[in-house]
Amino acid sequence: MRAAVVGSRLPRTASTISDVESRKEHHRSGPWRERWTSIFADPRKLKQPHKRPQRAFILALGLVASLFLLARVCMCTQSLFGLLGAKHRVSTRPRVRPDPCSVELLDTASEEFLVGGSLSGGEGVKGVKQPQGVSVLESIGLGQKPRIGLLNIDREEALRWQQYAHGRPPLSFPLARVNQSLGWSDFYPEWIDEEEIFGTPECPFMPFPCVHPGTELDLVIARIPCQNSIESGGERNVERLQLLLSAANIATQAGNEAMHVLIVSECRPPLNIFPCGELLEHRESLWLYRVNLANMRSRLALPVGSCELSLSINWPEQLAAKTGNERRQAYVSMVHTDSSYVCGAIVLAHSIRLSGSTRDLVMLVDASIHPDQRQGLEEAGWKVRVIERIRNPYAEKDRYNEWNYSKFRLWQLTEYDKIVFIDSDLLVLRNIDFLFQLPEISATGNDVHRFNSGVMVIEPSNCTFQILMDQILETTSYNGGDQGYLNEIFPWWHRLPKRVNFLKHFWSNDTEELTTKTELFSADPPVLYVLHYLGMKPWVCFRDYDCNWNLEEQHKYASDLAHATWYRIHDSMPVTLQRQCWLKTLTKAAREVERRQAEADNYSDEHWKIKIKDPRLKQCATPGNCDWQDMILHWDVSPSKNTTASAS
Repeated sequence: MRAAVVGSRLPRTASTISDVESRKEHHRSGPWRERWTSIFADPRKLKQPHKRPQRAFILALGLVASLFLLARVCMCTQSLFGLLGAKHRVSTRPRVRPDPCSVELLDTASEEFLVGGSLSGGEGVKGVKQPQGVSVLESIGLGQKPRIGLLNIDREEALRWQQYAHGRPPLSFPLARVNQSLGWSDFYPEWIDEEEIFGTPECPFMPFPCVHPGTELDLVIARIPCQNSIESGGERNVERLQLLLSAANIATQAGNEAMHVLIVSECRPPLNIFPCGELLEHRESLWLYRVNLANMRSRLALPVGSCELSLSINWPEQLAAKTGNERRQAYVSMVHTDSSYVCGAIVLAHSIRLSGSTRDLVMLVDASIHPDQRQGLEEAGWKVRVIERIRNPYAEKDRYNEWNYSKFRLWQLTEYDKIVFIDSDLLVLRNIDFLFQLPEISATGNDVHRFNSGVMVIEPSNCTFQILMDQILETTSYNGGDQGYLNEIFPWWHRLPKRVNFLKHFWSNDTEELTTKTELFSADPPVLYVLHYLGMKPWVCFRDYDCNWNLEEQHKYASDLAHATWYRIHDSMPVTLQRQCWLKTLTKAAREVERRQAEADNYSDEHWKIKIKDPRLKQCATPGNCDWQDMILHWDVSPSKNTTASAS
């Protein structure tokens, strides 16, 4: 997985926090500083007018310039240490969209299509056929003269809908097309300036139709083009997204509690714009919805893409009381196939409770998790649910991703309105209950236009689960796993700050990156909300140091302070729960074999010199097979995957 450092990595590069600091230093002390100082602090170097200004004017100008320069330097200094501040520094500026009814934004005025003569239902007018879509409207009882709004419907089709409404003219909504030079990457960039070091990120303008106050409709009909009808809502096309959001926008402004929306498209509308739970009927290219307008309005209040953060607040924890019915919200994690993650899941539960959250904790496990391990999970606070695994048909047998489509089971937890999924190799450092206010799918960015599935806000739905299952053979995952698959199903997602899923990963050997991230990993009180442990997991290492140091290819994941942070949470658990984290004999032997190899290779970090004092070295988790030193004498194969827990 790839992910950007908070406020530090430019798209498609390996630059890090050091890049940001170097830019700020360039502005503070480089030629830009000299230029600002020479021009603004010394007004004598400004181009003089023909008439010499009075002395008072010169002094005033110099004072203003000096204040400007001082403010600029302070701003840069704050940016330098922004990550290390205790507050969540996301912008508090309200998100305001331009009024689509302003004269400047309208190409043409909305018009009603009128047809002379008396019109009646059916074929009452010679040569005028029934409009496409009438067949799915029979059961919803629109009445004799329904008020219909049209989007992207031509005049001929509009005449047919007027006939269907027994002469009542439908209202057609003109739409100013989005700038043709904009592509998907403009609305879903790989990186945005989350910490606002260089300014507040803003999405490109996407026009919506003008809906005048007082407009009331019974039905909105929109024709949405589609280039790939095979994928389930996964087409990444800016014009298609604009039409979908425009149809939703018309419905929310021209309806009260609910509104019928008919989408004419060969592709399924995205599940998190038009949820399948609101789908009344689907026939070929017709999709009829009864839209919950309150939920739709909350979705439309978010940015149109990941070009802005979905959380534009300064203290997100203050919104914990505004997230809805807490009894129908839960944190969920999964442990299947590999029981070595049970320890991580237990520590995760403890960290959530330490953050002050009282939401339900739900753990999905499969038959491979032993009863005593399930008991440990329950003692940690998890409500354990046994599931049947779902196989990834494209994965090779016994590969790490063979069963990771089991994550689709999350959508079957319909006793909850909203869940926050957290992988069991994460650690919660600060309360994140504020995430429950956000809709599906909310996640941190990963690479290119994709999100990271380690932390996700999900709205359970049986029909969504069924669609996920039905599309398995037709939808290609970019990385062969659940994350790639979900990115194809949910192309419209909402960006969370990196702080709620911060990867333990060093992108380069840069000293400044190492220093800054090390401070983030060990900050007290914590700056990060959630820390994601990539590489060898802490619970399969000795507590003395991060065992990623013993493998050269794993050095990019190594951090002794992040390692110590995990064990600090571990040590605060009851002793009975800590027993679930005892090291197996094979794991101890594997770590010693790796240490000896690091010593033979003379790794410069010299962690291999550290004497192991971890008390678990003398504790036996596998009675009858406790001699790990004897196991080393007969070591002729690489450690099994169950001793490493190194999947990222």
